Amino acid sequence: VQLQASGGGLVQAGGSLRLSCAGSGRTFSNNVVGWFSQAPGKEREFVGAVSGNGGATTVSGRFSISRDNAKNTVYLQMNSLKPEDTAVYYCAARGSGVTVIARSPRQYLYWGQGTQVTVSS
Repeated sequence: VQLQASGGGLVQAGGSLRLSCAGSGRTFSNNVVGWFSQAPGKEREFVGAVSGNGGATTVSGRFSISRDNAKNTVYLQMNSLKPEDTAVYYCAARGSGVTVIARSPRQYLYWGQGTQVTVSS
């Protein structure tokens, strides 16, 4: 599974962004896909994840995750952004056959390259 995250950028506080994670591979649609954020000097943090059947969970109620398996793409919709949301955002997949959402980045086998989100005050 190969992943590519995109959609980051500079946005003012209160604004919105939608990140995309494009996946390749026959098993992508069955993979649990997670989003993680990593601010400078901090550990990578769980943002949310979506299972193969579309069930999703997020840490913040300002964010939502969805997937379009026909497009092999998972989305992270971020609303009411705050300066503290500034980070590099990564998408990751747990691997084929795994159906349970996990919060630890160690549980994810495949990673995209990350996309920078900067929220100005």
